[in-house]
Amino acid sequence: MEPPETSLDSDGSKLETAERIILRWDSAATDGARGKMIFQSDRDEVDRFLRAVDEIQRSLSSVSFSSSSSSAATTVDEHEVKANSAIQIAMARLEDEFRNILLSHTTTFEPDSLFLEESSSVSPSLCVEVGEDTSTVTTEEEELNSPGGSGSSRLTRRRSSYRSTSSIREMDLISPEAVSDLRSIVQRMVAAGYSRECIQVYGTVRKSTMETIFKQLGIVKISIGDVQKLEWEVVEGKIRKWIRAAKVCIRVVFSSEKRLCEQLFDGICTAMDETCFMETVKASALRLFTFPEAISISRRSPEKLFKILDLHDALTDMLPDIEAIFDSDSSDAIRAQAVEIQSRLAEASRGILSEFENAVLREPSIVPVPGGTIHPLTRYVMNYIVMISDYKQTLDVLIMSNPSTGSDPNTPDMDFTELESKSPLDLHLIWLIVVLHFNLEEKSKHYRDTSLSHIFIMNNIHYIVQKVKRSPELREMIGDHYLRKLTGIFRHAATNYQRATWVRVLNSLRDEGLHVSGSFSSGVSRSALRERFKAFNTMFEEVHRIQSTWSVPDAQLREELRISLSEHLIPAYRSFLGRFRGHIESGRHPENYLKYSVEDIETIVLDFFEGYTTPPHLRRR
Repeated sequence: MEPPETSLDSDGSKLETAERIILRWDSAATDGARGKMIFQSDRDEVDRFLRAVDEIQRSLSSVSFSSSSSSAATTVDEHEVKANSAIQIAMARLEDEFRNILLSHTTTFEPDSLFLEESSSVSPSLCVEVGEDTSTVTTEEEELNSPGGSGSSRLTRRRSSYRSTSSIREMDLISPEAVSDLRSIVQRMVAAGYSRECIQVYGTVRKSTMETIFKQLGIVKISIGDVQKLEWEVVEGKIRKWIRAAKVCIRVVFSSEKRLCEQLFDGICTAMDETCFMETVKASALRLFTFPEAISISRRSPEKLFKILDLHDALTDMLPDIEAIFDSDSSDAIRAQAVEIQSRLAEASRGILSEFENAVLREPSIVPVPGGTIHPLTRYVMNYIVMISDYKQTLDVLIMSNPSTGSDPNTPDMDFTELESKSPLDLHLIWLIVVLHFNLEEKSKHYRDTSLSHIFIMNNIHYIVQKVKRSPELREMIGDHYLRKLTGIFRHAATNYQRATWVRVLNSLRDEGLHVSGSFSSGVSRSALRERFKAFNTMFEEVHRIQSTWSVPDAQLREELRISLSEHLIPAYRSFLGRFRGHIESGRHPENYLKYSVEDIETIVLDFFEGYTTPPHLRRR
C-alpha cells in the first residue's frame, strides 16, 4: 500500500502524532487494543497506522537527528529512543496483523476440486493458467509492488520465466483483497529490519496450511521402511492415489504457493520470495517424494513392473513442472531428488524385465498340464507381454540394449541379424517368446505320450500367435516375420501329432498282407481281414478314449484339427470298408468286426480334443 502524504506541522509533532497512533494499538499496554485487529477496522484507521509507521521509520533515518550541540544531541537521543520503542511496538502489532490476515483469508476448498487428471478439473474462476495474457492482471501486479515501479517489472519477468509448462494451474491461496494488505505489511517490516520475523510468521502459518492440504489429498507421513512392509495390493492402490495427489501438489498447490510468495515479497527484498517459498514447501515437497523413493528401492518382482512404470511416467510428466517451479539454487535438493527417483524407477523397470526373462527361462514346474492344454506360464507370460506393449513409449526410452542371449547350453539360441530393424524393446519381447517356447519344449518332454506332447506345443504356440495378432501394438512390435515363424511352429506340431497318432491307425486300412495267391476276388484272406478290422477298431477306440480327454481350447483350431484328421481317416476307412465289407458280412459274427459305419466315425471324431473327464462308454449310456 502506497503510504499517503501526511499534513503534520513539524517533524517533532509528526513524530509525536505517529507515536500516539502506534501506542493506541499497543496490545501490551492498552486494554482496548487487546483482541482487536487494525486491518479488521475501517480503512481510515489502517491508513493512519501505516502512515504512522512510515513517519517513525523516516524519523529514524533522518539526518535531522544529527547535531553538533550537546543539548541537540540529547534531544536527538530522546527522540531516537521513543522512535525505536514505537517501531518495536508497531512491528509486534504488524506481525500479529500479518499472521491474522494469513489465517483468516486463506482460501478453503474441497479436495476433489483440486484433482487435475484432466485440465478442466479445476474451476477457471480459481485458477490462473500459465501462458495466458498477463495484461489482464498487470494492474493488480503493479498495485502489489513497492513504490517506484521497479518491483513491477521484476515480478512480471519472474512470472513469465517459469510459467512455461501448460500443465501448471494456479489458485488464489489467499483471497486477492488480502494480498495488498499483506504486501503493505511486508514492505514496512522489511524496511524496519524485521524480514526474518516476517519470514518466520509466513512460514509457520503456511506450513500449517500445507499440512492441512496434504491431509485432504491423502498424503500422510510414512517412512520408506513402512512403505516396504505393506502388501503389494495395498501399495498399488496407494500408487494410484499418490499420482493424482502429486499432480495436484506440484501443479496447483506448490505453483500457487510460489505465486503467492511472489505477490507478497518479490521486489521488496532480494530473494525473499524464494526464501519464504522454500521455508513453506521444502519439508512437504521432500515428504511427497518419500513414497516413490520407497517404491524405487523396494524388492523387485514381475507384478510390480507396471505400477513402477506408472510412477515413472507420472514423475517424468511432472519433471518439467518441478524444474520450472523449483528453479532456484535453494531448491536444488528437491529437483535432484525428483530426478534421482525417476532414474531409480527406470533402473528398477529394466531390472525387473531382465529378471522376468530369467524367471521365464528357469520356471521349474515339471508336472504336465492335463490334456495338453495351455500352460498357466504361457497365459501369464503372454498377458505380461501384452501389458509391456502398452508401455512401449516409455520402455523404448528405458530399454537401450538388446537382450543378452549368452552361450549357456541351457539357453535358447537367437539370431538377431534377421531382426536388425527392431528396437531393443521389440527384441526383448521376441526374446521373451523365444525363452517361453524353449521352456515349453522342455515341459513337453514330461508327457509320456508323444502325440500329447505335440498337442501341448501346438496349443501353446497357437495361443501365443493369437495373443500377438489380437494386439495391434504387439503385432507391430513382434513383426510379421517372426509371427510367420511362430505360425510354422504350431502347424508343424499339428502335423507331428497326426503322424504320431494316425499313421499306425491308417496302416491297418492298407491292402498289404490281405491277399493270397490267386485272383483278386477270391484271394482275400478272411482271417487277415478280420484281424485288420479288429486292429482298426481297437486302435480307433483307444485313440478315442484317450484323445477325447485331451483339450484344444481354441474352437477354430480344434475344428481345423478335426477336419484335417478326418480328411485322412474318413476316405481311407470308407474305401477299406467299401472294398472288404462283403467278405466280413458273408462270414460268421460280422458285427464283431464291422462295428462302425463311416457316419459313426465322423460322429466320434467330434469328441476329440473336448477335454472330457468322463470315459466315452459312460458318456454314451
